[in-house]
Formats: sequence, structure tokens, C-alpha cells
Amino acid sequence: MNSDKRAVILVSGGLDSTTVLAMARAQGYACYTLSFDYGQRHRAELLAADRVSTALGDVEHKVVNLNLDAIGGSALTDTDIDVPEEETQGIPVTYVPARNTVFMSIALGWAEVLGAQDIFIGVNAVDYSGYPDCRPEYIAAFEAMANLATRAGVEGQKLTIHTPLMELGKGDIIAAGLDLGVDYSLTVSCYQADADGRACGKCDSCRLRRQGFVDAGVADPTRYY
Repeated sequence: MNSDKRAVILVSGGLDSTTVLAMARAQGYACYTLSFDYGQRHRAELLAADRVSTALGDVEHKVVNLNLDAIGGSALTDTDIDVPEEETQGIPVTYVPARNTVFMSIALGWAEVLGAQDIFIGVNAVDYSGYPDCRPEYIAAFEAMANLATRAGVEGQKLTIHTPLMELGKGDIIAAGLDLGVDYSLTVSCYQADADGRACGKCDSCRLRRQGFVDAGVADPTRYY
């Protein structure tokens, strides 16, 4: 690992972001992991983010406090909106308004402070549940903005947003992570996980995760309640 080759990795404690962290580390980056306590109902993911960051050898793990629950508008931040347990069409109620834009903006700021020119995020255009801020067009637009809006970009230190999972299905993501030594039992993906990190097995995230292990041909290590 080259300590001069720094990257900020957005880590939620879930399957995708953990795989991205393993990929960045394998590419020789000194990994600075970033998570958000944003008022989410599934707070067990914060403990999982800390676990996977430690297990995969991060340099520093930072948790930034935001209260996106103050504006609500999502089943993940407003307990009055039920998390759907059946497949839905269009953009689901688990979409958190502007979440990735807020998260990546803070990651961008930390990258500037660290002198890092690389940010990794686990967005995916295949199994992305219909979220508009997980599409390649969005990532390209944010990267362009980042290079216009920062001192680093203006001074010629090009910032790059890496999305290594963008075109992969869940089974392929899991297979790639296992090849890199990821222990998926440390991760939490459920939108309504309990305080111990056990999953409901019914929400969209649980369905995608379970099918991913089936497609990868390996046992599902997820703990369900």
C-alpha cells in the first residue's frame, strides 16, 4: 500500500461498499473510509461500517453526523413511512432525497484536505433499485462539478470518482469480494435491520442481497430475525 496514493472510500457497512473498499485496497490505495450518521432507521450499518473498515485495513474511519431525517421524505429517515416488503415500480420510497450528492460533497471536501485525488463509491446501475443518484450519468456530472468547484481541480489535481461496481450484478460483486478476502458476515444491508444487525429478509435490499449469494453459488452468511 502506497501511503502517497490516498483515496476516500464511502462505506455504508453494506455488501457493495465493503467490496469497493477491498478493491481500492487491492489497487494499492491508502484508504480513508467515510460513513454518515444521517438519521437512518437502520443504524446497525454504522457498526458494520466500522467493522469492515478495521477488517480491511483502513488508515482512518470517519463518521460525519447529518440529520437528513430533519427533512424526511424517505422510508429510511422517516419512521412514519413504512419500508416496502414487496417489489415496487419506479423510484421507491427508500430513496433518500439528494443523499449521494450530500455524501459525495463531504467526501470531496475530505479528499481535498487529505490531498487525495480519488473517491470510491459503490453505486451500481444493474441492481440499483431505481435510485437516480446511482446512474453513470450522475457520477460523470458530479465528477465534472468536482473539478470545477475545488481548489484541487482548478490547480490541475484532477479528482476522479471511481465506481468499480457500476456494471456488475450482485453475484459478480460477491464473487469479486470473496476473491479479495471479504467476510460478508461483517456487513449489514437490510433497510430495517434490528439493533444487533439482523436482517428482515423481506425488503428490496435483502432480496437483492440474498439473490446475489444464490447467483454467486455460495452460502448466505446473513443473520435474519
